Amino acid sequence: MRIDIISVLPEMIEGFVHESILARAQKKGLAEIHLHNLRDYTLDKWRRVDDYPYGGFAGMVMQCEPIDRCISALKAERDYDEVIYTSPDGEQFNQHIANDLSLLGNIIILCGHYKGIDHRIREHLITREISIGDYVLTGGELAAAVMADAIVRVVPGVIGDEQSALSDCFQDDMLSAPIYTRPADYKGWKVPDILLSGNEAKIKQWEFDQAMARTKALRPDLLKD
Repeated sequence: MRIDIISVLPEMIEGFVHESILARAQKKGLAEIHLHNLRDYTLDKWRRVDDYPYGGFAGMVMQCEPIDRCISALKAERDYDEVIYTSPDGEQFNQHIANDLSLLGNIIILCGHYKGIDHRIREHLITREISIGDYVLTGGELAAAVMADAIVRVVPGVIGDEQSALSDCFQDDMLSAPIYTRPADYKGWKVPDILLSGNEAKIKQWEFDQAMARTKALRPDLLKD
């Protein structure tokens, strides 16, 4: 899949998208992540992409023209399944959305900044608005990085052990069960005997029971449906 991220500060996430899982995915040819500096698409000699809002409201607003020019340039080269805007009032990002987006071919993520974007862009070019939480960030770059990581890591073949990705938190609307590694006894802190038993069926049941118990205790909201 291909993810194009449009930002006024692409350097904020440049290192992130070239490390760890995202770097591995790109080296394997399973994903492409391209960063675009919105200032490259403005005709303003000062490379400004924002202006004062009509109505005398506080703050600055990202202008229509550079955003439209950038998205139009990308669309001229290929078709896109989604044009996503990172917005605090968008739908809440979760594992199900990450899974769905990982099945798409090409997506654009527009990083919000300042007080946001001219609403006409949201009306005419944006197909989906997504938030990573009920709080406000300085810009959408961190949100775009979080989304890219969550999306790409579940693309088949990106993680060598695909079962590991499938057993992550939230894949089944539950938290994960506790996990342990060697040594089995450290300072008297012991690994549960069931995990050392080799009884696969009982271990699976223990895993489910523990996951359910942790979800009820820590995130009961996940079980409401």
